[in-house]
Parts: sequence; structure tokens; C-alpha cells
Amino acid sequence: MACKFGTYLAFFFLLASLAVIITISVIQGHKRVFESRLKYGIVIDSGSSRSTVHLYQWPAEKQNNTGVVSQTLRCMVAGPGISDMLVDNAQDQQSWASIRECMNNITKIVPADQHNSTVLYLGATAGMRLLHSQNETKSNEILKNLQNYLQSLPFNFQNASIMSGKEEGLYGWITVNYLLGNFLERNIWNMWVRPAGGKMVGSMDLGGASTQIAFTLPDPNAQGTDIVRVSLYGYEYNIYTHSFLCYGKNEAEKRVLAALVKNSENATHVTNPCFNLGYNMTVSAESIFGTECIETPADYDPNQMITLKGSSDNGACRDVVKSIFDLTCTKNCSFDAVYQPSVGPGDFLAYAGFFYTAQAVELKGISQLDQWNSSTWEFCSWDWPTLKLKKAWIAEKYRKSYCYSAHYVQTLLVNGYKFNKDTWKHIDFQKQVHNTNIGWSLGYMLHTSNMIPAEAELVRLPMANSVFGGLLFLFTALTIVSVMFLIIKAVRAFDWSLIKIIR
Repeated sequence: MACKFGTYLAFFFLLASLAVIITISVIQGHKRVFESRLKYGIVIDSGSSRSTVHLYQWPAEKQNNTGVVSQTLRCMVAGPGISDMLVDNAQDQQSWASIRECMNNITKIVPADQHNSTVLYLGATAGMRLLHSQNETKSNEILKNLQNYLQSLPFNFQNASIMSGKEEGLYGWITVNYLLGNFLERNIWNMWVRPAGGKMVGSMDLGGASTQIAFTLPDPNAQGTDIVRVSLYGYEYNIYTHSFLCYGKNEAEKRVLAALVKNSENATHVTNPCFNLGYNMTVSAESIFGTECIETPADYDPNQMITLKGSSDNGACRDVVKSIFDLTCTKNCSFDAVYQPSVGPGDFLAYAGFFYTAQAVELKGISQLDQWNSSTWEFCSWDWPTLKLKKAWIAEKYRKSYCYSAHYVQTLLVNGYKFNKDTWKHIDFQKQVHNTNIGWSLGYMLHTSNMIPAEAELVRLPMANSVFGGLLFLFTALTIVSVMFLIIKAVRAFDWSLIKIIR
């Protein structure tokens, strides 16, 4: 009788333990009470060709001193970048109206009682870095006007400044790896933890005035002017990052056109091998030479008109693109004698101008170097009417430059950064990750959030993780004991049955 009672009791504990485990897991995983304690931050990305306003939010309780940040709103400001302000009054009025509209939308989203605690930053990039070196007074006036406006808003304005190229590269790297989930993931206890392996992806950004590369180094003790050490989510990372001013897509094209003009027998009628045959364009000399990135000719006349005539010559286009790089250094460097460790064998995400160029030659995502080369050759060999027909979805103001751009991207990556056939396969050309655009602003917000003190939890779970873990351990152990007891009882019952049969 006692034997049967023990068996029944073991069955009861087994079923009860399983029921408790399932119940507390369901409650802990799905019956959360969400509270409204969110922190907000605003970052205005003032690039060389446009400005974009980003609104971010994150839980008041940080994870290892870094907020878990997500994008709430992305608002594109009409008009060109802020470096073009104070030139055309009508254009400025359009830009200011658009900025105010973006900020009004954000004001409505952020709860009124959190306006004064919502940090606001404006970061200007390569376009303003160039303007500052060309006309410091003008760049200061533009920033001062923006600062006066941003200070009038109900938010906690921090600063409006020109970012360094190194910062831009670093924050782009942080954005890429955050969106890919390389910093954090949730474990079975619903806690944020570092993914197994801690694999990081390199970042490559191509803007209008500059291009950036950033990737982690295997040597934690590596040092140098282009190596920075950052701490995120409780871990430290050693990162190589460099920004090349004047090598952005637009500025590099001006340098290519300037080289063609300087080497042409007729400076007013120039053959452009990077334009498709049948496409002609007339521009002022100032539109090519009016930049700090180019040394002007001795007989420079900014008002002189120059006609550029397309010839669809791939070889000549590749040669003139390559001519704007100093490729004399071949060991432990990229180009222009800049130190760079090897890019292999890690993965890279290439975005912004890299993505749009890849999209134009229909090779977005991961491709082979040979594919890129052949697609570029085909794209550039078409005459202009054929290109218009095949690439009608690309606006003409961009379409005319993608032959140059495709050759430029390949030259930059292969001859500049030293990618080869094997490492090229590790480059992923993308615009977004998980429906979020890639850029430096999210990384900036993540890095800056280290200065925000931890507060109350955003999510209040039905029970503390320690209590949940303790109960789960207790009832799991009880389940195991019950199962073992029943197995032993079954074995003994089988033995007794066998003995009876033998007798």
C-alpha cells in the first residue's frame, strides 16, 4: 500500500511541477506590465547633401551602461545640406520651413513632461568640414543660426557642432553592429546578453564629401592615431577607423572632371569617358573647381563654361578614376600613405553611396568581384538612349554619374582598401538593416547614452528575474526527482514480474 502511495505522490509532484514551470514561464514571458518610462533623444544628421532629423527612444533602465535604443521617427529636411546655406535666400527659407516641420512633429510625439529631459544634438559632417576650412566665418554663422533656433525649442539642447571624420566612422560602425544584433540579444530569462562569439562586422560609408571605413582589430593592444577604444554594453572594442575627406562620391567626381579638364587639349570641350556615349553636359568651371578638394588652374575663370561629352570608354574611365588616388604605398596602408591593417577575413557592411551604386549595377547584397567588374563594364558601354531605357527608374541627375561611380567604388575598395576576390565576397551592400536606415546618427545616440543615468525599469515583470530563476530551478529539480523515482519504481516492478515468471 505504501508503495502505491509513493508512486501516486511522485506522479502528483511530476504533474504539479510541470504545471508550475509552464505557468510561470508563460506569465513571465507574456504577461508583462509595460510602463511609460522611456527616455528620448534627437539627433540631426547634417550631411553634405541633406539633413535628416532622427528621434530615438530607449528604456530608462540601461543595459550595462548603454541604452537599448530604437528609432521612432526619421524626418528628411527639404533642400541641400546646411553647408549650402547663406547662398540662396529662397532655398534657405524652404530648408528652414522643413526643419521646423520636422521638429514640430517630434514635439508632438515626445510627452510634454519629458521635453526638458530629451537631449538634442546636431552633428555636421564632411560638407561643413570642407566649408569650415574654406570659409570659417560662414560655417560659424550657419552653426550659430541653427544653434539659436534649436535652443528656442523645449528640449535639452546640447550642441551643434562639426564632427570629426574619425567620429563619423566610429558611430557608423556602432550603428551597423547594433542593428545586426552583435551587441545584445535576449536569453531565456528575458535578459539582454552578449551573443555567443561576439562577432563584429566592419563598416564602410560613402557620402558626398567623404568616405569612412571602420572595423575591429584582433589585437586588443594595438595603438595608433586611427585606432580608438570604446566600451559598449559592458565590453570594450579596439577599432580602426579612418575618414577620407574629398573622397566622397560627389567630391571625387569633381576631382575626376578636373583631371579631365586639365589634361584636355581644349579646356572648354572635354571628352568624358565616364559619361555614356550621347550624353553631353555644359557646366561652369566653378561647379568643378570651386571646392577645397581641388587646386585651381593658373588661368582659372569660375564663369567659364565647359562642355563635357560622353564617350563610354571603360578603360579610360578606370584610368582617370585611379589617377586621383596616391597608390604608391602598398604595405599596411590604404592610399595617400594612410596606415591601415588588413581588411581580411572579416565581414563588412557597405551602405549609403556604396549601396546606391551597387543597386544601379544590380549587385546589391553580396556579389563577386568579377561580377562587379563585368556589370560595370556593361553599364558603361551602353549609349545614353540605351541607358535611359534600361535604367529608367534612376533619375537623370544621378543616372549620368553611375558609370563613374561604379568604377570609383571598385577602385576605392580594391586599389584603396585592398579588398581582393576572396575578401570582396564578405562585403554586403545594403541600405537598411531590419527596416532601419544605416548611418552614424544611431551609433552617436548609443554612444552618447552612456552619459544618461540609469533609472526605473521600462518593463516591470510579474516577478524578479532572481525569483523566477529560483522557482524554475526548484520545480525543475522536483520534476527530475519525480521522474527518477518513477523510473526506479518501474524497473523494480519489472524485476519482480520477471522473477515471478521465472519461478
